[in-house]
Amino acid sequence: MSAGGSLKVILGSLAANLGIAAAKGAAAVVTGSGAMMAEAIHSAADCTNQVLLLIGAKQAAAPPDEAHPMGRGRAAYFWSFLVALMIFAGGGVMSVREGVHKVLHPDPVEHVWVGFAVLGVSLVLEAAAAVQCKRALDAARGDRPFLAHLAQTTDVDVVILFAENSAAVAGLLLAMAALALAASTGDARWDGVGSIAVGVLLTLVAFFLSREVKSLLEGERADPDVERAFREEAAGSQVWGDVLRVITLQQGPGQVMVAAKLAVNPGVDASALARAMNDLEARVRARRPEVKWQFIEPDIAD
Repeated sequence: MSAGGSLKVILGSLAANLGIAAAKGAAAVVTGSGAMMAEAIHSAADCTNQVLLLIGAKQAAAPPDEAHPMGRGRAAYFWSFLVALMIFAGGGVMSVREGVHKVLHPDPVEHVWVGFAVLGVSLVLEAAAAVQCKRALDAARGDRPFLAHLAQTTDVDVVILFAENSAAVAGLLLAMAALALAASTGDARWDGVGSIAVGVLLTLVAFFLSREVKSLLEGERADPDVERAFREEAAGSQVWGDVLRVITLQQGPGQVMVAAKLAVNPGVDASALARAMNDLEARVRARRPEVKWQFIEPDIAD
């Protein structure tokens, strides 16, 4: 996905979550529901997370300079890792803490209809945001199964937003169930149990995202289709023989480096070799625009 496409998804999610967080917070005060408060904390944390993603997207788009000759694309992954930490600390831990407090010191839940109204509207908005993120992921996955694409894609911003919004949908359903149990049984401890369940859910999401982003920070290879495209473009040339080795590296969202060692056919002079290298680079770049840097080493053996 393009940087502009990711930015659009981030801004859409931020706008939705600002309204949702305010509504949930007001409903938590009116109802006294711990599960509702956990959801308000969750949405507020999501707003902060989306601001962090915006910062990362801006820094990643900075052009190369002398100190960063390949740009600062990996800054997006640093800020994404902070988002995973925020989901854990700002969402998971605080929701569990609120839930434990409500279980140990239960308060009656009042004006339940207000809570259900806010949760219902929030559910519709969060589901719509999750669908938007899924469509963005589907547009880039081709024939790859969705879960496999989710684990392999380097479009980390959209993965984070999809995980956040999907967790929000699940969390809202948990909060609604907890609120219903507390109201129907008269036992407010169910409300605290719902808050704990939301916190555990967010903690699991945070660990999933942190694992995905950690791999990108360490230096993960690009989408396998990039290497496949390079090999296909190099094949059948009068200059190139075997493709001896190809290394791809994801430098940031939409920023890929390719380094390759190619065997040169006998009798190729220096000028023909230079033209072949330039032609190959141009064809790869036309086919895969995210490839920003190519380093080709002509050789006779690996």
